[in-house]
Amino acid sequence: MIPLTAFAEPTGAAPADAAEADVCLIVEGAYPYVIGGVSGWLQDLITHTPDVRFVIAAIKPDGAPLPFRLTPPPNVVGVVEIGLAPAAAIPRTIPDRIAVPIADALIAFVAAGGAPRLTILIDLLGATPRTLAPGDILSHPAVFARLRRHYQATLPKASFHHYFWAMRVLLGGLLSVLTAPLPSARAYHTISTGFAGLLAARAARQTGRPAFITEHGIYLLERQIEVMMADWIGDQVDTGLELDRSVRDLRDLWVRAFTSYASACYDSCDPIVALYGENTAVQRRLGAAADRVRVIPNGIDSGRFAALPDQRDPAHPLVALLGRVVPIKDVKTFIRAAAIAHAERPELRFVVLGPEDEDPEYAAECARLVRDLDLTPVFSFAGRVRIEDWMAKIDLLVLTSLSEAQPLVILEGGHVASPSSRPTWAAAAR
Repeated sequence: MIPLTAFAEPTGAAPADAAEADVCLIVEGAYPYVIGGVSGWLQDLITHTPDVRFVIAAIKPDGAPLPFRLTPPPNVVGVVEIGLAPAAAIPRTIPDRIAVPIADALIAFVAAGGAPRLTILIDLLGATPRTLAPGDILSHPAVFARLRRHYQATLPKASFHHYFWAMRVLLGGLLSVLTAPLPSARAYHTISTGFAGLLAARAARQTGRPAFITEHGIYLLERQIEVMMADWIGDQVDTGLELDRSVRDLRDLWVRAFTSYASACYDSCDPIVALYGENTAVQRRLGAAADRVRVIPNGIDSGRFAALPDQRDPAHPLVALLGRVVPIKDVKTFIRAAAIAHAERPELRFVVLGPEDEDPEYAAECARLVRDLDLTPVFSFAGRVRIEDWMAKIDLLVLTSLSEAQPLVILEGGHVASPSSRPTWAAAAR
């Protein structure tokens, strides 16, 4: 077992002599790089199952080092980091007899998804005499030819330039996940679809061992929200005043790809777990088999908030948002609502309790909005906090997230608001 000091810097891969893990936890864009509800849940899961040996497959944007925000417990035997953006390297020449079937399988899978098409792609990659890098495949003329054909068939009115680079990102991430070292484990547990779900589907195919998924929020729906709001998507077709978007653009391309990835994950995982019944209905609508879906509700450690003293200030009631300062939490809506409330109740105070370093640009926009609305005297950003130090001070807890499942913060707030603690305290969620 690796001592915790080994995690001072990312390990890159589990050591060769490490014993096989019981469970490989597959995480995309969260643990151990981000502090939040999902990462906290994972840390609790690992800590409270000390007899289970875990290896973490941590998927991140690229190969650049990222600091660990959480220290893996001693029963984590390794962390394998997988960067989605292919590393810059001179591509190796591969013969057409290898490249052409892979190119066809890539386009077929992105277009239609499902475990059978992913299996074809995995088997083709595994049958090559040497391990291929994503760049070896993406640079081959056969891939370019298939991309041109796919573009002409699906998005002829969009910019080919923007289409090409969007597909490079999508296919690069797909190939990175399918060619990265696969951690050895007795079972594979992904906490989302997307690229993490693809790795779980690959593991199930290549090892024959069980894979399952526990989704906190529905990853595909969150990506759809991000895509529809994105200003980083370089080209959209102008449909004028048409209510029916009969012409597809790059947003549809991104959504179609993530839908394909989700279908492959659901096809390969059993069970498929959500936090509450409504989300299992969404999973079924997105292709999950009805006999595989399960519900395991979130829970909280009520002892953390036992006998909290009432520290509220009746003269200056405190309204708080507890969450990361990132777009999916829609902190700007909280700020605008604070301006409306402050106009009627100038004695109110407002605070955001959560880290601001995950998306510095968005955090700066939020701070600027506070200044523009003249809220600076009554609105603050407290950063990362111990929520036990704040719950007793809050009069109203607000959650403005664009997408949530069964948020821990509302469960914790509801516990603090229970009649046995503070009967007038309230929690609100959109």
